[in-house]
Amino acid sequence: MGIFDFFKRADIDRGVEEYRAQNGGVLLDVRTQEEYLQGHIPDSRNLDVQEIQKAPSLWPDRNVPLFVYCRSGARSGQAAFMLKNMGYTNVTNIGGIIDYHGEIVR
Repeated sequence: MGIFDFFKRADIDRGVEEYRAQNGGVLLDVRTQEEYLQGHIPDSRNLDVQEIQKAPSLWPDRNVPLFVYCRSGARSGQAAFMLKNMGYTNVTNIGGIIDYHGEIVR
């Protein structure tokens, strides 16, 4: 990882493609429920970053592939960090929905 890799933004379009190619993965929107209801990526699950501690009751398998997004990528970065600290081994912060070019469910 080079110094400029730190400044790269996650590519949410590629992240959603990887999620769709993954069997048994979870596309996790960590915005508030209100934000989620205003528009979200199809097939995503909503779990507010403030409630991320509930993840083990929803996904007891700590090896489940989790593809995490939010509005800009900041909260999803926090959520990914917390999920990894909870023992999840396959967590990817795919960034923010503001950069997404695919279908949005409203």
